[in-house]
Amino acid sequence: MASFIDKVKIKVLSGAGGNGAVAWHREKYVDKGGPDGGDGGDGGSVYFVADENMTTLLDFTYKSVFQAQNGENGKIKNQYGKNGKDIYIKVPLGTIVRDLKTNEIIADMDFDEKKVLIAKGGRGGRGNAKFATSASRAPQFSEPGEAAVERELELELKLIADIGLLGMPNAGKSSFISRISSAKPKIADYPFTTLVPHLGVVKNPDGDNFVVADIPGLIEGAHSGVGLGYEFLRHVERCKFFIHVVDMTAENPLENFKIINNELSKYSHELSSRFQIVMLNKQDAIEEEKAHELREKFLKINENVFVVSAVTGYGIRELLNYVYKKYEEIPSPKFELKISEDKGFDDNDDSAYEVVRLNKNTYSVDGGKIRRLLSVTDIKNVRQIRRLTNILDSMGVFTELKQKGLKDGDTLYVGNFEMIYTGEYD
Repeated sequence: MASFIDKVKIKVLSGAGGNGAVAWHREKYVDKGGPDGGDGGDGGSVYFVADENMTTLLDFTYKSVFQAQNGENGKIKNQYGKNGKDIYIKVPLGTIVRDLKTNEIIADMDFDEKKVLIAKGGRGGRGNAKFATSASRAPQFSEPGEAAVERELELELKLIADIGLLGMPNAGKSSFISRISSAKPKIADYPFTTLVPHLGVVKNPDGDNFVVADIPGLIEGAHSGVGLGYEFLRHVERCKFFIHVVDMTAENPLENFKIINNELSKYSHELSSRFQIVMLNKQDAIEEEKAHELREKFLKINENVFVVSAVTGYGIRELLNYVYKKYEEIPSPKFELKISEDKGFDDNDDSAYEVVRLNKNTYSVDGGKIRRLLSVTDIKNVRQIRRLTNILDSMGVFTELKQKGLKDGDTLYVGNFEMIYTGEYD
């Protein structure tokens, strides 16, 4: 039986921008055509989209890395590179997105088809045609595309349901939800049958439909992580109220009822004080007199008690009529969730670099931006090398290299490009 997955870690990467092109206009009878290198295309972005048809994060255990398409490089004749395609990642309704770098919640996917930008694609670099001026009519350089945005995220699922079903394992919650909705959960007779919370849509004849969540059974100690209960207690926080399903054929139904409520109280006082309807189930498997006695006992601690059989349908209509009434009367709980401003969706700063002294006369400097600059530099072109070194100087690269001992005549590796350092570079 498949396990319910309600928390996963994933990595997303937007597409990098394409590099601008260095090109020259070439046409018969036209001497010394001007620059016509086109711009690179923008990289694709990554979006999350809430999907009410998804109920678990299980798919993300099979695929945990998502990357949008890079933008194409610019072309000759001032042709722009194509933009990279965006990707839209579907997540279940109720998914909360946390940035693992800051540990802040950056999105709550709380309604169907909600779309959130998670990683913005890098901007395409400009071609040399864009750098032509009256003073520089033949620029021999272009601009690299911006880097991709890379993020590590945690997805946590909080089921969005109006009514939650509570009860011990095998109390009959799955049978009940299959009776009142079109959901058909698998039902078997052993503890913790329900590993996946089932959502059932109940049609209210006089109003809006509502969603009932079949929460897996709790056991004593669930609030502290015993059994499966701890994994699912967080999912009842959005429910308006609960239907507490009690197995009348159990050895001590009233004690089981108290155990569940005790676990709720230990986990959250607010949850334990939320409105409950008691559903005494399995009327078909118990003597009428015993059912009557149990109902009288429960009425002493809760006035909302119904004797039903989820198997035969006995008492279901009366119970549902009362559920419809309370659904209209009880407001949705205020679900306080602090959503931080997302400052990471466009954080594509890759200007960090590392300076290493390899030996007495050899040094290395490398980093994302340095690699991108090299990708648009023709190392055989003196002017382009001059531009590269000017940019490195403005970044403080040569200052740091000299602090580590760099001097004239030393070998310097800039990324994978080898050069001999002379003071003229800074």
